Amino acid sequence: MKEVFEIAIDGLSAHRGYPVQLLRSRSQGGGCISPAALLETSDGRYFLKWNGEVPEDLFLREAEGLAELKKAAPPGLIIPSVVFTSGEGSKPAFILMEYLEPGKLQDADELLGRGLAGLHRYGAGQFGFSHDNYCGLTPQNNAWNPSWAVFFAEQRIGYLVNRLRKKGMYSSTEIALFERLITKIPALLSKESQPVLIHGDLWAGNYLITNGGPALIDPAAYYADREMEMGIMTLFGGFSPRFLAAYNEANPLPPGWKERNKLYQLYHVLNHYLLFGGGYGRQAIQLAKLLL
Repeated sequence: MKEVFEIAIDGLSAHRGYPVQLLRSRSQGGGCISPAALLETSDGRYFLKWNGEVPEDLFLREAEGLAELKKAAPPGLIIPSVVFTSGEGSKPAFILMEYLEPGKLQDADELLGRGLAGLHRYGAGQFGFSHDNYCGLTPQNNAWNPSWAVFFAEQRIGYLVNRLRKKGMYSSTEIALFERLITKIPALLSKESQPVLIHGDLWAGNYLITNGGPALIDPAAYYADREMEMGIMTLFGGFSPRFLAAYNEANPLPPGWKERNKLYQLYHVLNHYLLFGGGYGRQAIQLAKLLL
């Protein structure tokens, strides 16, 4: 840990163009994958996250997602600025960014709802992203695609099912169940899908309430049908009816989104099964059967 701090401070000094001293550090919750720390320095407070066991470009891809979200975020929705990341080939990989002070806001749910609704108006010409990235530790194929149905069927559900098959995590009969569902996906999705920027992994642990407003962290960002965002948000909870009411007031979700939501939840359940195993495997099968 000390070595990572020293590398980060040396890099910060080079970035600033003057010596920066580390005054103290404090462990922080960095999610379920990487350790993290608050660094108090002579140049202010910074948030450092690192990991020696992850793909070496993981934090580079995170930084790209944060930069895109920062471009798109409406006033009041906070996206932390990245100072720098370790380069590819560095061990451990790390990312250094501004530290966001926790705060209390009476209308935090409403602000988050309106902020996310505004973010979901930032569009692109096709579905995908400028680079592949990760959802957790799972690679995401973000090759540009003009069709949301094809993108979601092949580059999301199909990709995960193929990974699970190769790892032997499902039987051939269970794989066939998912393959039947994949052929049905175009009929299940909206024909009016538009590519807009989404966070991509927005569970309750990936947003913060700060003094400046709600903040989004740890993205798996790309351009998608915005209903995709709601899949993980509804899967694990943590978002109040006040959030959804504020979102719909600013940017109403289309009719039928709740019926399509289980299909979007399936992506994250399959991904959790791939990453963590356990009961997620059976939950994904149950979802697939409901959708067929």
